[in-house]
Amino acid sequence: MDDPGWRETEIQIDAKVLIISVAAQMAGMHPQTLRQYDRLGLVQPGRAAGGGRRYSLRDVQLLREVQRLSQDEGVNLAGIKRIIDLENLVAHLEEQVNELREIAQAALQRVAELEAMSPFPRRDLLPSPRQTNALVVWKPQR
Repeated sequence: MDDPGWRETEIQIDAKVLIISVAAQMAGMHPQTLRQYDRLGLVQPGRAAGGGRRYSLRDVQLLREVQRLSQDEGVNLAGIKRIIDLENLVAHLEEQVNELREIAQAALQRVAELEAMSPFPRRDLLPSPRQTNALVVWKPQR
């Protein structure tokens, strides 16, 4: 790595560049198994211009996880699909929560800035009427 002539190439984990035979070999599976998993919707490879399947490194990781769940945990393919779908949903919801946290933090920061500029410190943004000690007499109507 310290060699100035060596250039590190960054491989995109989501780049759909692996042909089915390479992805199958990396996952330790037969290419026909990858085709079946594609048909079942477990893994969605990209497609080349000629229609051939293209897999990413993330797809290979997912294939390994499918194999682990199936062989080591005894989960059937329908169960694995449900697990994958739920994990994807959780990841999506976590992204949304993080975005909402950032929005809330920015809003709280803005409120603090506005309160600091206000002639009514440590109160609501809208001024409230001053409290008085005036006595109010109430007379019932007859």
